[in-house]
Amino acid sequence: MSAGALLESFLAMMVAERGASQNTIENYQRDLEQFLSFISVSNLSEVKDKDVYQYVQFLSKYPYAPKSIARKISALKEFFKFLFSEKEIRENPTAYLMAPKQEKPLPKFLTEVELKRLIDTAQSKEGMHARRLAVMLVLMSACGLRVSELVGLPENCINFDKKEILVRGKGSKERLIPISDEAIEAVLDYTTYRDNFIRGGRKSIWLFPSLTSSSGHMTREAFFMALKEIAVEAGISPEKISPHVLRHTFATRLLNHEADLRSVQKMLGHEDISTTEIYTHITSEKLIDTVKRLHPLSRLK
Repeated sequence: MSAGALLESFLAMMVAERGASQNTIENYQRDLEQFLSFISVSNLSEVKDKDVYQYVQFLSKYPYAPKSIARKISALKEFFKFLFSEKEIRENPTAYLMAPKQEKPLPKFLTEVELKRLIDTAQSKEGMHARRLAVMLVLMSACGLRVSELVGLPENCINFDKKEILVRGKGSKERLIPISDEAIEAVLDYTTYRDNFIRGGRKSIWLFPSLTSSSGHMTREAFFMALKEIAVEAGISPEKISPHVLRHTFATRLLNHEADLRSVQKMLGHEDISTTEIYTHITSEKLIDTVKRLHPLSRLK
């Protein structure tokens, strides 16, 4: 069978058995046709390891992003794995081929000035919905909650005496997070008009109830849209902000104020501390200041 026919057979398998999207199929076809053009062989059983490595070196000479090269290598590996399983080739030349390591993008976060302006803007607006958004912003920025955790908070989640909030995170795992006096005051103020979101004498177990959502509480989508709108009013680009950016901001602020990584991990609810380590992008000025204050040699005259 010709290389072109085998490629068509592979793509058909990806659609039928893997449920690959049209976009994925188009990418695979384009990437694999590029490879077939590079090696110029009619019989794919002739392809050797060195041919594949030469192709990868060829890709590295052009301005392809590591992510694009990784995608092309993934397409190659899937294609030759398919050929090997169908006994079209006797050896898989991509068996030991590794994709280039991709750097994880640093998390986006707001400056303290931007965060204050965002909350101040929400607090200055009239109306119950704006006041509810304000308290949600305070809670999210003070506790580093995921948006799903925020909107799904039960009414009795806060222990006001111990100044702790009980959060149910991923996998229904619970964790306790310290809560600031500012956040407590915001929640207590909100509870005086919370029932206005329920109306008709109804009761709700949720801190942020809703009459329109099937869950009975405010949805992630509704919070997301309200966040974008208040960002515009606060003079912050809506593209810069999201619920996760507020979570990143919480972690970044703690680390920049010398909180230890384990404590931040526990408050964020991360299973693996390596997930928390992405927040250690402390500013160079902060690092320089830390060295000057703490390193013994920096104090020598």
